Amino acid sequence: MKQQKLHILIAEDDIDDGEIIQESFARHPAFLNVDMVKNGQELLNFLKSSKDIPDIILTDINMPILNGIEALAEIHEDSILRNIPAFVYSTAINPSYEAKCKELGTKGFLIKPFQLEEFYEIPNRILYMLGLKG
Repeated sequence: MKQQKLHILIAEDDIDDGEIIQESFARHPAFLNVDMVKNGQELLNFLKSSKDIPDIILTDINMPILNGIEALAEIHEDSILRNIPAFVYSTAINPSYEAKCKELGTKGFLIKPFQLEEFYEIPNRILYMLGLKG
């Protein structure tokens, strides 16, 4: 995976957080495409119907219809989709959620920032965890 021109798919049901996180990736030079969905079901629908499979998935945990962990479990069952590096972000670290995410092959668990500037650090943190920046 090259660092430039990455495509990220973000699942976030909170409109305000979604706008901020989308902007943080759109402003980052390594990311060319930023797609947003509102829940885990939309995440799965996007992955199964798109010809352009994303390089990275970032999902919130607590979402309606299908939460992030349920979506990751389905992704993990798919021989192609399971190879997409997935990251989870949430407002709190729940040890059982974190353990389940690791079990499903999640590359990282991020705490959802409370301050606007910290949202702009998320793209760099993901690149760092993937060994693309450091």
